[in-house]
Amino acid sequence: MEYHFQEIERKWRTYWQENQTYQSVEDPKKPKFYALTMFPYPSGAGLHVGHPLGYIALDIFARYKKLKGFNVLNPMGYDSFGLPAEQYAIQTGKHPALTTAENIARYREQLDKIGFCFDWSREVRTSDPSYYTWTQWIFKQLFNSYFNPKTQKAEPIENCIAIASKNPEWHAHSAAEQEEIINAARLAYKQKTLVNWCEALGTVLANDEVINGVSERGGHPVVQKEMEQWNLGMHHYAERLLQDLDKLDWSESIKEQQRNWIGKSMGAVVYFPKFEKSGNLYVFTTRPDTLYGVSFIAISAQRFLDHFQTESQEILDFIEKINNISDRDKQASKDFTGIFTQEYALNPITGEKIPIYIASYVLPQYGTGVVMGCPAGDERDFAFAKKYNIPIKPIFENQDLQNACTDKTAVLINSPLWNNLPVSEAIKKALAVLEEKNWGSTTVFYKLRSAGFSRQRYWGEPFPVYYKNGKPHLTPDDFAVELPAVDAYLPTKDGEPPLARAKNWVYTDQDGNIYQMETNTMPGWAGSSWYFLRYLDPHNDKAFASKEKIDYWQNVDLYVGGAEHTTGHLLYARFWTKFLYDLGYIPFDEPFQKLINQGMILGRSSFVYRKKGTNTFVSKGLIHEHEVDALHVDISLVDNDVLDIEKFKLWRAEYATADFILENGKYCCGAEIEKMSKSKHNVQTPDELVEKFGADTLRCYEMFLGPVQESKPWDTKGINGVHNFLRKFWRLFHQTGSFAVSEENPSAESLKTLHRTIKRVGEDIERFSLNTVVSTLMIAVNELQEQACKSRAVLEPLTVLLSPYAPHLAEEIWQKLGHSQSIYTATFPTFEEKYLVETSFNYPVSFNGKMRFQLALPLDYSEEQIKTAVLAEEQTTKYLQGQTPKKWIVVKGKIINIVI
Repeated sequence: MEYHFQEIERKWRTYWQENQTYQSVEDPKKPKFYALTMFPYPSGAGLHVGHPLGYIALDIFARYKKLKGFNVLNPMGYDSFGLPAEQYAIQTGKHPALTTAENIARYREQLDKIGFCFDWSREVRTSDPSYYTWTQWIFKQLFNSYFNPKTQKAEPIENCIAIASKNPEWHAHSAAEQEEIINAARLAYKQKTLVNWCEALGTVLANDEVINGVSERGGHPVVQKEMEQWNLGMHHYAERLLQDLDKLDWSESIKEQQRNWIGKSMGAVVYFPKFEKSGNLYVFTTRPDTLYGVSFIAISAQRFLDHFQTESQEILDFIEKINNISDRDKQASKDFTGIFTQEYALNPITGEKIPIYIASYVLPQYGTGVVMGCPAGDERDFAFAKKYNIPIKPIFENQDLQNACTDKTAVLINSPLWNNLPVSEAIKKALAVLEEKNWGSTTVFYKLRSAGFSRQRYWGEPFPVYYKNGKPHLTPDDFAVELPAVDAYLPTKDGEPPLARAKNWVYTDQDGNIYQMETNTMPGWAGSSWYFLRYLDPHNDKAFASKEKIDYWQNVDLYVGGAEHTTGHLLYARFWTKFLYDLGYIPFDEPFQKLINQGMILGRSSFVYRKKGTNTFVSKGLIHEHEVDALHVDISLVDNDVLDIEKFKLWRAEYATADFILENGKYCCGAEIEKMSKSKHNVQTPDELVEKFGADTLRCYEMFLGPVQESKPWDTKGINGVHNFLRKFWRLFHQTGSFAVSEENPSAESLKTLHRTIKRVGEDIERFSLNTVVSTLMIAVNELQEQACKSRAVLEPLTVLLSPYAPHLAEEIWQKLGHSQSIYTATFPTFEEKYLVETSFNYPVSFNGKMRFQLALPLDYSEEQIKTAVLAEEQTTKYLQGQTPKKWIVVKGKIINIVI
């Protein structure tokens, strides 16, 4: 009987949908397990084979936990607001909601074919008004809250007003001034902020959306620009975000990335008086012990303009130049550029006049945006000083001044107030002196800043905000704020965001007063910062989720997704969770207890080589003879690195008249392993593989490729082997040509195979070693096939073991075994040690040290019983040739050697 996988998979997809097999309900009698994968942005390209890797891994684990008796929640939805849909709308005029719906339909079709146990009754879409109504509600709570530094948590803004009103100075302010002060204290507030502005996309971008000075989407130039923006006071949570990493089951590398992004620094603010001008420069340093080595001040461009005025065009041009570099690129760059400002400050300890330079490596948001340059003790300061011929003062014992001294055990010299002290002691002494002399103060700084929350886009959550006398106010809860219609998705001619194009984009109060609504929209990460909570109660129109459901499901037990979200989504979600916890809406302050990052499945790209300035393509083996450009070519046009020239000519109009320089009559392409993406034309979709081999084969094969956490190249060479494994499994139940299992007791060998497999599969799934499980199941099937095992007592539990990996095949066998319910309701088999206890040993029997044959004997035989059994063997008689053994060497459970 053939394994008709296509028919089987269609049948069970229909069954699961019609019977709502994977729908989750709260059940206090069972322990809960909340499994979650990072939900996708539904792009027009659909899924490629790399996307399902994490989904399959989590699906296997979720099914396993269900078999182990847990009440499993495994929901799915779509991060459906986003820039790509908006850019497509700008190009075509088609509403983003329409293209997003089409893309979601395509994703759903692909996801369903792979057989995931998602509870689709809980589906969420961040662009659905029923969802983003609650995103807006959370924004309102942020607006109506402030962070109390004493309690280190968010509290209602009324508490802040009550505290302020106790101060006599508060009443000296006008009502308008009081409102401005309170608005600045809110956790959601507006202020002028330096942002990443992308002119081509017409919007602000987050730091993680900018790579090497260009937008991640489209590769457009990005510049630094000061704009009035909504911000969220995420920086207030820096210490909690840092400390609470210790209680999470995340990889150390991910934790370290977040620690570095939060960037806690202990140090001091030192007051450097401006030379011949009023006021001080406030310099943050973690190394006050190096004050005697300061030979310049490095200041960010923004802070320079805050402190000084200049008419120098050279300085203004330099400022404009470095303002076009993102903070991330400034940090990554080793090319430290600067310009002398013709301004000076005084070293508070030495009284020395110190030149001030604007330097590209100083970030305005970190510390005070001003640093003291001590070349002897800092590598960046050293490189900067060398480049601009700034003196380097020796302040460390035995330092040759060929490099900066970063040795934390070094001893200070030429530093009268802390001479001959090691760095650690000198820092303590320096801090004490600064405090005593009022030259500075001990402080803590964090790199983590407030989170920019405004986007000049159409396709995003509209703010529930209107403006009265230029000040922001929240719309009432009964006033629905949904995206309005616009005539185009571009900014207006005046540079206003697309929502400014909307007619009647206003709020009218009960007295008939009309106010302008906010024209910015929220960033894409707004909806993705809390979606795991909405899954708990997605159809609730009274709250984002009921208390009962939140209390039952709690936070996510296992979260699977990409490491690229470490300093974006994961940090934002932690911040929102802590905020909602502070206000008492949820009983936990971390969203994801355990995190596993799946690696990428990389594509094998193909390249053609076009001779520069021509439409002639040179075969790879001949490119050394020509000057060429390497261009990606669609992998569907290449077979075994040979280009189908006729198809290539039809691929794009520009190639229709192309010429080719061949080698041996063929055009040979180059190849390289890269990230799988549409732009590289190396995408392999799962659809054709599901059609050819089945979803169960795809699921098993993606796991079989290697550890889930590691990146690996996509290669279908081994997929036939995995498909044949499933066919072998099918044949175990059809050894006579039709389905047949035996009710007889299984052999000891088969029980040993089964229980060894139960043990290994359970252990490996628990430690997320999902690739080795496939190998273990393959070995088991091969052994049972050799044993001609037909026993239900063995094959039925084996089917349960396979079901997380190949659910369609397992369901079909399960039904044939006589079960009326889905295998999803089965129980994971119990491992019994007794079946692995060896009762006999296959002894190698040697004569004069040379092994002649093997003999299986019970392990509990005494030495005399072993000798008697060996002598009774016909082969022993053959090798003794009538001689009497001179000596026996018997090591129980190991060897038998007869000396003659």
